[in-house]
Amino acid sequence: MSFPFHRAALIAAILSLPASAWAAVLLQNAQWRIELEPATLALTATPAGQAALPLSSGLTPRSVSGLKSDAQAASWQWEDGRFQLSAKLDGADLGLTIAAREPATLELLRQPAAAMGRGLLLPLAEGSYVPAGDPLWLDFLPRFAADGLNTSENLSLPLWGMDHGATSLHWLLLNPFNNTLRIRRDGEGLALTLSHQFNALNLAQPMRLSLHLADGDALAGAKRYRQWLQQQGRFESLADKMRAQPQTAKLIGASHVYLWGNDLLGQADVRDWALWLERLRGDSALARRLRASFDSEAAAVLRAAPARPDAYQRRTLLAAFNQALTAEARAGWLSAKPDWSRLAAPYRRLRAEVLRVFGAALGQPDSWGGGLSTKTLRALRAAGLSRLWLGVDNWEGGLWQPQAVAAGVSAGYLMAAYDSYETALPPGQREDWLTAQQGAAAYRDCGVTLANGRRKSGFQQSGYYTNPDCVRPILQQRTQALHRALGFNSWFLDAYATGMVFDDYTPERRAGQAQLAAGNERSMAWVRDRFAVPVGSENGNAATARGIAFAHGMQVPVLGWGDADLQKNPKSPYFLGRWFPADQPETFFKTVPLKQPYRDIYYRPQYRLPLYQAVFHDSIVTSNHWLYDNLKFSNAYEDNLLAQWLYNVPPLWHLSAASLERRLPLMRCVDRVFQPLHRRLATQPLSGFAWLTSDRQVQQTRFADGSRLTVNFSGQPREVEGRPLAARAMRVQLAGELERTVLASDCAPPTTIAGGGCLG
Repeated sequence: MSFPFHRAALIAAILSLPASAWAAVLLQNAQWRIELEPATLALTATPAGQAALPLSSGLTPRSVSGLKSDAQAASWQWEDGRFQLSAKLDGADLGLTIAAREPATLELLRQPAAAMGRGLLLPLAEGSYVPAGDPLWLDFLPRFAADGLNTSENLSLPLWGMDHGATSLHWLLLNPFNNTLRIRRDGEGLALTLSHQFNALNLAQPMRLSLHLADGDALAGAKRYRQWLQQQGRFESLADKMRAQPQTAKLIGASHVYLWGNDLLGQADVRDWALWLERLRGDSALARRLRASFDSEAAAVLRAAPARPDAYQRRTLLAAFNQALTAEARAGWLSAKPDWSRLAAPYRRLRAEVLRVFGAALGQPDSWGGGLSTKTLRALRAAGLSRLWLGVDNWEGGLWQPQAVAAGVSAGYLMAAYDSYETALPPGQREDWLTAQQGAAAYRDCGVTLANGRRKSGFQQSGYYTNPDCVRPILQQRTQALHRALGFNSWFLDAYATGMVFDDYTPERRAGQAQLAAGNERSMAWVRDRFAVPVGSENGNAATARGIAFAHGMQVPVLGWGDADLQKNPKSPYFLGRWFPADQPETFFKTVPLKQPYRDIYYRPQYRLPLYQAVFHDSIVTSNHWLYDNLKFSNAYEDNLLAQWLYNVPPLWHLSAASLERRLPLMRCVDRVFQPLHRRLATQPLSGFAWLTSDRQVQQTRFADGSRLTVNFSGQPREVEGRPLAARAMRVQLAGELERTVLASDCAPPTTIAGGGCLG
């Protein structure tokens, strides 16, 4: 009853205005008709031959002046020129532009639940299909969007769509910044409200949005957005990136792997524990310095350990040894004014000193290390994994193991530095968070200033979030020092492509969100061009994705953040794990079931939709967020794998020295399916998507060269296009090749995965 009452009150308010204010504008062509109320922006669309669709119920009426209109366009003002508005109908697109003379937060759309039709097409990470009336989404989305969704950060693409069967409608936010999208339950549907903030930093940038009319193609809005990016010169294909940075070609067919255990020594490196203990207890300057850094537990173990220490004693002593070395190496460069040109020197010096004092008890120095080591590189090559992207949790591992980085590059792999400049910490705070140690000047001068004059707290409320233009000189100095010392041939710049940007009111560099987004892109482009390497980032949201070649977090994003069962309660079966031990952190290696509703929201195939791939498949290679590799969730393994195959995106794995033997056979199996398909299709646009059964369990992606991938997610064989398709299987139909079928069960993880625990 509330909607008719609201509508009646709104009409009464409009009628109190002059006739020129409330008279509806009618725009039309052969494809559809648009009725728009200038005073309220109430909007109704009527596709040719179909019923009218109310898309916005209208805002509080505003005074209208200067109204001009014809069959294709209209323009007018609100409040004596405080706002200027225009609408233009161009074929299947209705463009709306709103400009402001002074700061204001302005509601633009109030989309009632009836507008979503059969379902909402929403780019939450890769993309979601939200069926109308679905109780899971009716509960989840209003809570998820309780504070409003930031359309550059919380949506991977600045758009959403509405499925009306044979017709679909899609809103494209051509200015993705300073927008808030709120979602609330409206009866058995979901209502959306869009607002835009005009502030002192962005008044020169009008808010522009477009409504696109299409057939029943669920990807039509994403395809239209791709076309718009191309028209604006903001789309770069992988083929173009490979021509400009030939190393990018190594992404094609590469599985993505993070290596753990990046200290100087791994467990296997100590060949003579008795001699090693003797040297550690000895009187050398190095041994005395190391022992002085041991905590009470390690010191007690050192005193009590026999010539053949047990597993606990070995782990404790080696961890303390590595930690003491790392602390001393960091002290060699970590200061209020870091000398980046000397970043690698203390690691080289200590490595040589360890060889001199402890070498007789250790294996060959060229093989030292845990997950990041030449031992691991040899094992990967022996397993037949010819194309890999290999990342470390931070670049310090490379400083300890330069020979491993060099061996990976020589083997043809992409060896990547994990780096970040998003947060600057004050000197002396959290010195283990290396990427945020940018020096006193960065902390003092580069923090983002909010409108209230306060600095914006950084990640986990530590330090400050930074302005990318301000910290770029540090980025340039540090990345050059690392590249010079180690020769990384790929770079991962965390957070720069998440779409998380701020308005910076710092007096000497006032800049809005759009400028900071461009600054993020300039920083990533500088690294890419300076070293001629493929650069990636977190998520890869469209608003900040220009220039990157890969992204982690688009297929499965960060989920359940703040949920105590996942994050804080170790007794919960869903607890993701501790960030310990350093060489195999539980949070990355412990396999657990995923709690509802996250299991269905992020993995259930009926709810997934390749919106991002429809825009960027042949431009940006995407995978899961590093928190959730292919083995993280025991109750989602096959759905995740089949979706990766269907969308033609790489798997993501974590590896440590201890897990290598167990995980390599599975990685090899998945690689045998993924690599040849990606090498064939990575540079092809994803041109089509269809549900082939009414329950949406059988899905098909199509590519520009005519290739098709069809996946049966259900547990039963299905008749598909006149032929049977096995349960949990993919039919591969590459243009010009014989078709084949692959089964998810052929690449099933070891049985221990089903019961949880670490696969290591």
